[in-house]
Amino acid sequence: MQESERHRHLPDADRLSILVGTILLAFALAHFIRFPVRQLSIQLPGLYLLINFGVQELVALLVALLTATGADWLLRDHPYRGQHRLVEHWLLPALTAWAIGLPLLQLPLTPVWWIGFASGGVLLILVLVAEYISIDPVDVRQPPAAAGLTAVSFALFLVLVAGLRFANTRLILLLPSLGLASGLVSLRTVHLRLHDRWAFLEAGLVALITIQMAAALHYLPVSPVSFGLALLGPAYTLTNLFGSLAEGTPLRQAVWEPVVVLTLIWSVAFLIH
Repeated sequence: MQESERHRHLPDADRLSILVGTILLAFALAHFIRFPVRQLSIQLPGLYLLINFGVQELVALLVALLTATGADWLLRDHPYRGQHRLVEHWLLPALTAWAIGLPLLQLPLTPVWWIGFASGGVLLILVLVAEYISIDPVDVRQPPAAAGLTAVSFALFLVLVAGLRFANTRLILLLPSLGLASGLVSLRTVHLRLHDRWAFLEAGLVALITIQMAAALHYLPVSPVSFGLALLGPAYTLTNLFGSLAEGTPLRQAVWEPVVVLTLIWSVAFLIH
């Protein structure tokens, strides 16, 4: 067997089907479970915080945790895992399940829901398979898998931001959610490019700028999609810029592509606001 063929591995089909089936089953059953909405009240100095917590929020949180642990279970049998840490491979599957669950848990059972349900299952499978492939840097499919994970990461970020905006999430809850999501997406994307380095400082800067812009845009009359695009632009631009600089690209050359992409994204956001 040739060396290139020995580095073409895919996850166990039984484990993959069990994991994805369990996640989708949780989303489906959540529509038939009805619990009264609980209200959590917190009195802070100068601020009274009231949080509504229902079965949808609980399911979304539990499914995200389930997906992270399931991804670890799925990836542990990779023959070239060695001492490779799997924590980094939990992030995107968990974010995928969270982003899929937001609309599925809010929409009624209509044909649109079933299309989203099927599409979400396919997307989750693709993310898990790409994460499995990305473990082995010698695998010839690793570069396209990493590119696909990067594209999916930012697409999910857009869906998540638009979903939170559509749900009229309060600012005090919106900012931590967006900071966490943008930071994780940036951290995972840069690590896919650098392989052996974690850009925690850069990811923190992306998260900080994202929540500052979100706070400025929160009370403006913009649509959920425009709101998502307005935040996607700087998140992608800064992540790409930091990755290029870390690879040794000169600043003048590294700036061009992010600036062009930012201009295009913000132009689209302005046109559909």
